[in-house]
Amino acid sequence: MPNFAWIPIAYHGRASSIRLSGHAFPRPNGQTKDASSEKPSFGPCKHLDYELELGIYVGGSSEIGDSIPLDDSAKHIFGLTLLNDWTARDMLVWEFQPLGPFLSKNFATSVSPWVVTLEALEPFRRAWSRAGEVPAPLPYLDSTLNSERGEISVDLEVSLLTAKAAQQGSSPELLSRSNLADAHWTIGQLLTHHASNGCNLETGDLIGTGTLSGPSLFESGCLLELSEGGKREIALANGERRTFLQDGDTVVMKARSEAKGYRSIGFGEVVGTVLPAKG
Repeated sequence: MPNFAWIPIAYHGRASSIRLSGHAFPRPNGQTKDASSEKPSFGPCKHLDYELELGIYVGGSSEIGDSIPLDDSAKHIFGLTLLNDWTARDMLVWEFQPLGPFLSKNFATSVSPWVVTLEALEPFRRAWSRAGEVPAPLPYLDSTLNSERGEISVDLEVSLLTAKAAQQGSSPELLSRSNLADAHWTIGQLLTHHASNGCNLETGDLIGTGTLSGPSLFESGCLLELSEGGKREIALANGERRTFLQDGDTVVMKARSEAKGYRSIGFGEVVGTVLPAKG
């Protein structure tokens, strides 16, 4: 691949840069390359984005070589938390071939300090189905129980508070709303697939769901989708516009599960602020 001569190709998971809600982090530096340039350049990311996700905390270990049947997946999940998997989109475009994100992801991940247990989420379970003409999952990712109660309804929202808006005393402005129930895979399927090759799980492991978006533009779980790849400017109430995040921007994510006859359960919030790049 063309990036091989310029950048170490890798893919990893890590715990070192996971931070609790309320933290601020510098805009990441990294390699980027546009189509008109012969070689990449190094400097601050220009297309910084958020990703609205839920985090799955593992609550039951497994041994190396063991798989986890789909109907047993809940036994290995302690609970869910809000998660913002910040992404440097322009760095990602250059480095993701052929393995995926590396430095475009590992500079920061934000999580809420609250964890909602699966037991508490039982009243909000729903039938799972796929929209459109898509193939049925392979047998190890399919079961009657998953089809009947595998999905969980969690209302999600993302708001943005710019530095200018904060100075004006404004509140964070709502950008999008979505729901976990629109996800293509259930959390049980994610965990079962993760262990299907014999990878062991340890209590405390954290697995991200991936960006949680719905079918409409307003249900976009990241700015890449909301701005249609940076082609559409998002107009804010104070006259500012965004395609991607600017220095001083604060992203606020919230989530809540509600069902008739049951007390609603909130996930708290996960908040992060972008600072200018260092160096």
